Amino acid sequence: MRQKAPETFAERLEQLEELRAAVVDHASEKAVEKQHAKGKYTARERIEKLLDPGSFQELDTYVRHRTTDFEMQKNRPWGDAVVTGHGTIDGRRVCVFSQDFTVFGGSLGEVMAEKMCKIMDMAAKIGCPVIGINDSGGARIQEGVVSLGAYGDVFLRNVRSSGVIPQISLIMGPCAGGAVYSPAITDFVFMVKETSHMFITGPEVIKTVTGEEVGFEELGGAMSHATKSGVAHFVADDEDACLEDARYLFSFLPSNNLETAPRVQPTDDPDRMDPELDAIVPDAANKPYDIRDVVRYIVDDGEFLEVHEHYAQNIVVGFSRLNGYAIGVVGNQPKAMAGVLDIDASAKAARFVRYCDAFNIPILTLVDVPGFLPGTSQEWGGIIRHGAKLLYAYAEATVPKLTVITRKAYGGAYDVMSSKHLMSDFNFAWPTAEIAVMGPEGAVNIIHRRDIAASPTPENRREKLIDDYKARFANPYTAAERGYVDDVIIPHETRPKLIAALEALLTKREPGPRRKHGNIPL
Repeated sequence: MRQKAPETFAERLEQLEELRAAVVDHASEKAVEKQHAKGKYTARERIEKLLDPGSFQELDTYVRHRTTDFEMQKNRPWGDAVVTGHGTIDGRRVCVFSQDFTVFGGSLGEVMAEKMCKIMDMAAKIGCPVIGINDSGGARIQEGVVSLGAYGDVFLRNVRSSGVIPQISLIMGPCAGGAVYSPAITDFVFMVKETSHMFITGPEVIKTVTGEEVGFEELGGAMSHATKSGVAHFVADDEDACLEDARYLFSFLPSNNLETAPRVQPTDDPDRMDPELDAIVPDAANKPYDIRDVVRYIVDDGEFLEVHEHYAQNIVVGFSRLNGYAIGVVGNQPKAMAGVLDIDASAKAARFVRYCDAFNIPILTLVDVPGFLPGTSQEWGGIIRHGAKLLYAYAEATVPKLTVITRKAYGGAYDVMSSKHLMSDFNFAWPTAEIAVMGPEGAVNIIHRRDIAASPTPENRREKLIDDYKARFANPYTAAERGYVDDVIIPHETRPKLIAALEALLTKREPGPRRKHGNIPL
């Protein structure tokens, strides 16, 4: 870098070019090679792959930290440890920050947080999503309590933007300590196998305090958070796949809460009927099938982006399209635990329903639920409170709500799964639907226990009573008589019926009660 002050325009231009080169090439070759050796890209490489080619406009390029403790003034890289700016994905504006692990290990300090807050404020101001690429060792220890305050500034903006603009976090390296709370507040978290790690306290601290021995991957790796904690919504095999998946997710989302997701020009016939649906539900009530097959037959071109694929697999949630319109899909999964609702499934579905409602995405619910999971672990773990979250989410939602009951809809779980009583707009049932307080066997054992006990042939009597109960209650028609079901449809009619219902609801307006906010049973 020149030391003499520039005097002519040519000299000033040369100085600017030198500064620009210094900003881009600040990281040593060794640091870059180290990133690449781990299967990781640099902060700028990630942005280039995420955004449309040539669309990125960098901001705060020449910001530098102001710390003098621990001789930090001797190392003041341009831009500090984060790259910020805006660009486009498929022509739509997004704001982005990408933490740079080659600068102070990506640690967060005052100036770095100021850059992040500035781009987050811009995203909120112009109404566009913000995507954060996380690769940080945590707080910058050299800056002391200032770095902790910096985290708080970021958290505040996460909260204020929640439900206003989509917030997406890509974890592409370590994310530890206080750093984990920013992604946790955002709407969707992506992680990469073997290179992404999230935890509040690392393996060494855990061993010191509790004596437990656990590795980085087991404690906070991608699959641990995808299967056990539910922190990770998406898991990718490598960074290329992660960045591509983030672009794909964005195609289903609106830019902000005042818009709707962009409609895609449909190529699938809206009147298409699939006879395969007529045979998809087994005749045996306890035999499983895959609810995702039902989804793919119904939606456009079989396209379905599953969210939380590895977590609480007894319920399926994700994004799809009907006649080009983006929708959120929730469905009980008979292949896993018979589709029963438990603590994790209730929380998973509730969060997804609330996201769709916040961003004007219609919700399709496919119901095949035998009830809530019984057991002391569930009762003591708070199934009452957690199950109420899902009930609350559906009742609170004002977006178009479509429901299809494919088979079982028993007990309180029937009410919870977007029933007519929770203001679902169109509720359809297949002829295979069974809407009742409980299954035939359980109901007969309770109602007719004395009759069965007094019979000379108890088993024969029980079977007769079960058959009678099925004929009277295990069907969709009793509920349809009451108006709880709008129509009983042949399964192959489902797609055109849903599209007609959705298009009728495109102008739906349902203002909620005037209040600061509800008190969902967290």
